[in-house]
Amino acid sequence: MGFSVNTNVGAMAALQSLNETGKGLATVQTRINTGLAVSSTKDDSASYTIAQTLRGDVGGLKAVTSSLNRAKSTVDVAVAGAEQISDIVNQMKAKATEAMDEGIDADSRSAINEDFTALKAQIGTIIDSSEFNGTNLLKSTATSKEVKALQSTDTTAGTLDVANQSLDTKVTAAITGGLTDAATSKTMVDSLDDIAKDVNTSLSALGAGSRKIDNQLTFTSKLSDVIEGGIGNLVDADLAKESAKLQALQVKQQLGVQALGIANQAPQTITSLFR
Repeated sequence: MGFSVNTNVGAMAALQSLNETGKGLATVQTRINTGLAVSSTKDDSASYTIAQTLRGDVGGLKAVTSSLNRAKSTVDVAVAGAEQISDIVNQMKAKATEAMDEGIDADSRSAINEDFTALKAQIGTIIDSSEFNGTNLLKSTATSKEVKALQSTDTTAGTLDVANQSLDTKVTAAITGGLTDAATSKTMVDSLDDIAKDVNTSLSALGAGSRKIDNQLTFTSKLSDVIEGGIGNLVDADLAKESAKLQALQVKQQLGVQALGIANQAPQTITSLFR
């Protein structure tokens, strides 16, 4: 093509190259700023939509974790209360055994019975206090009588349940009368043996429920980590590579500016033909 002041092909080519370099710089800068190689469906529709689906799964798992944590707290409160009740039942049994001694006088047995009655009242206080978020697993008359927690995001999956232990019925209601004499004290010892077995059964049930919740929490946490890792593999930017690209594109941009300047000077040579 001959010399022309109307059409500067060299300048147009340099400008196109410079524009492409600018677009590349904008892309790299966006990746560096966001840390994402795919931050929009315009970048990669397939990867973006898959990542969005996985992000929804992670959000669902957070809700599951929250549900499990609430259940864990409720069960842990019940475990603490049941363990304390077990200790008190043992103390009451010791008091009843002490009152079985036919050699003690009435005043001594009366003092023992007062301690016995106070311990029974303490059990009632513990049961009433063993509540978390409106749920009491030790009290059969509680508004919410059991724990139900989400296990997964699957809507068809069952809940993780921990049953109410009704220790108000098994313990406080089962302890009737006092240590009025050696005979009633012997009867009380036998009753407390049965009550202690019931409390131990409840402790086992609560402990098993707590372990189930802990195991499910551990699994949910690992699953969430795996999914988040998958999202990262799909959309995260390799910042080391992006840094190298940024430096290369900056040099390319500088060279493009120089090339455009040279191309823009070319028409000026035409004036020398008319001298």
